[in-house]
Order: sequence, then structure tokens, then C-alpha cells
Amino acid sequence: MAFTVCTWNINSVRLREPLVLRLLEEEAPDVLCLQECKSPVDKIPTENFASLGYSLIARGQKGYNGVAILSRLPMEDAGHRDFCEKGDARHVAGRLANGVTIHNYYIPAGGDEPNREVNEKFGHKLDFLTEMQDWFHGDKPEKSILVGDLNIAPREDDVWDHKKLRKVVSHTPIEIEHLAAAQDAGNWVDITRQDIPDGKFYSWWSYRAKDWDGADKGRRLDHIWATGDIAGAAHSSRLLRDARGWDRPSDHAPLFASFDL
Repeated sequence: MAFTVCTWNINSVRLREPLVLRLLEEEAPDVLCLQECKSPVDKIPTENFASLGYSLIARGQKGYNGVAILSRLPMEDAGHRDFCEKGDARHVAGRLANGVTIHNYYIPAGGDEPNREVNEKFGHKLDFLTEMQDWFHGDKPEKSILVGDLNIAPREDDVWDHKKLRKVVSHTPIEIEHLAAAQDAGNWVDITRQDIPDGKFYSWWSYRAKDWDGADKGRRLDHIWATGDIAGAAHSSRLLRDARGWDRPSDHAPLFASFDL
């Protein structure tokens, strides 16, 4: 079974429904995982997605967070986890007919100050990552794919300037350590870097940049991982950078990977 997975922080699925439809029509991923949908499930505009053959599994939240999986392959709802017991819609999972489970995550951004003593949001982010690690230790994932906006750029070449961003949230050593611990606990393989091991690679560019493309001050915040038992079946990782320049875009670009399982 060959299929392609795409992950995209859409930054409001209702506002950017035309962009989602464009992606589905032009790129036709088998599974599209969206983050930051900012909508209750019953308000997500599913009719046009369904007309293209995509069903929906989602966890929603009014105005904040929200994760959704659109699939044109048969998929059952595999549940979700309420991380940190906050009631946030930050995780949802779906299971394909071949037994592969796809986890869609939206990890907290963490605020501006990388110090949990003065910034509760940063503490929440670290606690979220620790809970991920504990979950993977206790319930080892198998035959699984993990995607989403993980809000951390772990490698030096995942950011436009490593030295300048070492004290900036998303690239601090403590965040990178927490992410690595969660990755190791689940035996997750970074598929993007398995396919594209060298060189600068970004998936997010700030809205604040007047010329995001020319300045190219990006970060790789979006990820596709797979458990070690199926990582060898992954290939063809790519980023649709052009989507960052579409009309009224998200500040993230869609990330893809294909699997032969």
C-alpha cells in the first residue's frame, strides 16, 4: 500500500478553506493533517472536502488549537490524548486499514520567554513534551507515523541563524533536549531528515517579515516522524514552499512524505 501524508499548520481552517481545497486538488495527498484549525468540529467546512473524497477525524476548540485529519483512504478514529489535562485539542489519531496509526500533534508554541519560572506557557510546552516521552516509554508505539507542528527546530540547519536563535523559543537547548527525549522514547525516526539529511530546511516564516521569501529567515517547526519498524518504507519528502506565498497564507508551508507499506 503506497500513500502520501501531508502536514500543515493552517492557522484557521475556516478562514483558509480555499487554500486547503487548492492543496487537495493540486497535490492530492492521501492523508492531510491540519493543526491550529481554530474551530469546533461542527464548524469545520467539511462539505467541500467530502466532495473531493476526504473524510474527517478531528478534535476542535473554539478560536484556539484544533487538529484534524482529512483522508481519502479508509480510516478509523484512533482517539486522542488530553495532554497536561488542559482540555486542549492538540492531538488526534487515525488508523488506516493496513494497521498504520497516524498521530497528528500541535505542540504548544511556548510564548516568548524561555524560562518557565516567569513564563507559564514555556513550562506548559516542556511538560507537554515530558508527557509525550512518558507515554512513549509506557506504551511503545509501533507501525506509527507522527506528524504536526511540533514548534521546535532541533538542528542547527533547521533555523536561519543558529547562534542568534539559541535563546529564542523554538530553538533553545532545553526544548531540543525534551524533543529528542520524546523522539528516543518512541523510537521515532525523523523522516524529513532521513530523506534530506543535509542543508538548510525551513517550514515556517514569520508574518512580520516584509519579504519572507527574500529574507528567508525560516525555521523547521513542522515534522514527519515514523517508528523504526516502518521508517525504511518512507521516501520522497518535500516541502511545498510556494504555498507560503498563496493569497492570505498560513505562515507555515505544507510538508509531505510518502510510504510504501
